[in-house]
Amino acid sequence: MGYKIIRGVLWPVRLTLPLMFIFAVLLVAVCAEGSDYYELLGVSREATTREIRQAFKKLALTMHPDKNPGDSSAHDKFLKVNRAYEVLKDEDLRKKYDKYGEKGLDEQQGGRYESWNYYRYDFGIYDDDLEIITLDSGDFEAAVNSGEIWFVNFYFPRCSHCHQLAPTWREFAKEMDGVIRIGAVNCGDNNHLCRRKGINSYPSLYIYRAGQKPEKFTGERNKDNLVRFSMQFITTAVTELWQGNVFAEIENAFSSGLGWLITFCSDTGDCLEPRTRQKLAGMLDGLVKVGWMDCTVQQQLCDSFQVTSGATALFPPGSALDKQGSILWLKTLDSREIYNQVIDHLPDLELLTSDSFKKKLAHHRWLISFTFSDRSASSEYKKLQVFLRIDHIQVGRVDCLADSELCQSLYIHKPCVAVFKGLGIHDFEIHHGKDVLYNIVGFARDSVRAHVTTLRPDNFPSNRKEPWLVDFFAPWCPPCRALLPELRKASIQLAGQMRFGTLDCTIHHDLCSTYNIQAYPTTVVFNGSSVHEYEGHHSADGILEFIQDLVNPSVVVLDAASFKEKVKGRAEGQTWAVDFYAPWCGPCQAMMPEWRRMARMVSGQILVGSVDCQRFQTFCQSQGVRAYPEVRLYSGNSRQSDRYTSYNGWHRDAHSLRAWALSSLPRASVDLTPESFKSQVLSGRDHWVLDFYAPWCGPCQHFAPEFEILAR
Repeated sequence: MGYKIIRGVLWPVRLTLPLMFIFAVLLVAVCAEGSDYYELLGVSREATTREIRQAFKKLALTMHPDKNPGDSSAHDKFLKVNRAYEVLKDEDLRKKYDKYGEKGLDEQQGGRYESWNYYRYDFGIYDDDLEIITLDSGDFEAAVNSGEIWFVNFYFPRCSHCHQLAPTWREFAKEMDGVIRIGAVNCGDNNHLCRRKGINSYPSLYIYRAGQKPEKFTGERNKDNLVRFSMQFITTAVTELWQGNVFAEIENAFSSGLGWLITFCSDTGDCLEPRTRQKLAGMLDGLVKVGWMDCTVQQQLCDSFQVTSGATALFPPGSALDKQGSILWLKTLDSREIYNQVIDHLPDLELLTSDSFKKKLAHHRWLISFTFSDRSASSEYKKLQVFLRIDHIQVGRVDCLADSELCQSLYIHKPCVAVFKGLGIHDFEIHHGKDVLYNIVGFARDSVRAHVTTLRPDNFPSNRKEPWLVDFFAPWCPPCRALLPELRKASIQLAGQMRFGTLDCTIHHDLCSTYNIQAYPTTVVFNGSSVHEYEGHHSADGILEFIQDLVNPSVVVLDAASFKEKVKGRAEGQTWAVDFYAPWCGPCQAMMPEWRRMARMVSGQILVGSVDCQRFQTFCQSQGVRAYPEVRLYSGNSRQSDRYTSYNGWHRDAHSLRAWALSSLPRASVDLTPESFKSQVLSGRDHWVLDFYAPWCGPCQHFAPEFEILAR
């Protein structure tokens, strides 16, 4: 729906045909000037939401009218940039823009902007802080359920306390970098997420651990208190080693494939302080054991380790003092530096070759890192084995330089991570999210449960008998990445009824061109010889409703001939609701799933149809359709077949449309007065169901259509 402002009041307007022409002219003008939204912001079409936000902030600080008081065109110039930002930061709007250009959008985006001070001091508080991970609705759940500990700051851009906390939060993030994950959620941009999490004041600071209730921080917000609070959730044991336990502890760990990080404390030299030991125990949990030895008490034992002063060393499995170079002596007290040296020293992921690949993946679930350089995958990937052990997912790597034929056969041409689901080498899914542990772990757990396959030309379902839902996408496209988890959810609910696959159009250009794919993501259902493109919300529920409609259509697709036959020629007492729409129209797209939902709600009472006015433009013009969407109700009086009522309501959700449609039907209930109540109900012989209501009562108005259905 478009909007116009009249004296500060928002009024809904529809996209009219003259406005379509204006949009087309504007689009040509924008392209002619090189004012494409991506070009306006100076970003590529592959830009992430964070990159788009950072680019917009730079422009806002220089182009804002507040900074250019003498430039009469500054307002209009900044309005264009602001509109570009408002569209590209929103996943659904970005897809519509990519597919239809400006004509696929409402008028409302970017119509207002904030002061220069807002963009300078309030906008994107943590965008430039590498230690702080900005979370949004798309990746929040995957992050906090990954198995890592998260400390999340829910803030609001205009909140003064949030700005006062920001320097402290940055210092705290640097102090705890690598120990736990430090996140931030902008509740101005993620209002629904914050409300869903019960956030009602800012800043709100919560610790998240997978499978456990979040813990709120309520103390004084200084760095020491934040560190002290977060450290209590790192429960990995730090063992004191002494003569009575040291050899048994080391032997037990070595037999499990774990090494020991031991700090020796003496009167001279340096050993790790207790907080640093605890940090490292959390950082290296599941990879090595962490312990300490008091050499002032256990001097003879320390002598046996050839330690005469404070020192710290890594003892990998199988290491021994008499094995040259088997022990790593560490020369730093910094927890992050020690962590990096230990991780680098640990064995690499298991290397799979062409010979072992098929055999290993035939019956077991694997997460595989494909590399294309002399260096192996990120050292951080070694932690994946710990996080995925409980899910029975093994972790390995493939060197695509050494096994190029294997990688080419899978159409893997660049470094990536993929999950193989234990059904052979051709049933796998490639990870297209962030290259960070929490995202990869969440992907692996979801993927092994779901039924989504990465498609290639050799397994593309063009002539399959069973129905397939295919997602045509590009890895750089944010809406595409947001849709992938929703596809996995839908595939679980439709297991055995429909197959799911994804096709990367940056690799398989020709195949995507065959199906005229013009924007990403484009979701298509192949059902035998039928092909149906999905238009609706990018969610599992939206996809499920769409597929349900394919199996049992609730909306009749009308053209000129069928409209004449079914609507104009309707039987006496038959009522039709018809949606005249254009596929490029933003409000039409938003209403489409609601229209299908409404059709199912009034099934058996009202017939529901739709007309594509882009395909049947002449017909729509002959029916006097001048704006989209145009919703009409053709009543049950067949003698007045051309007579209709147009819907002019503000809301276009299924319940509002249903209430409007049902209100046109003849009433089955009767209004009672005090006299008729006494004579017909109290003194009559019939059973009655009565609704006592007040006309001004909102719940009463919502209940009225339900009561009519009961009466019928």
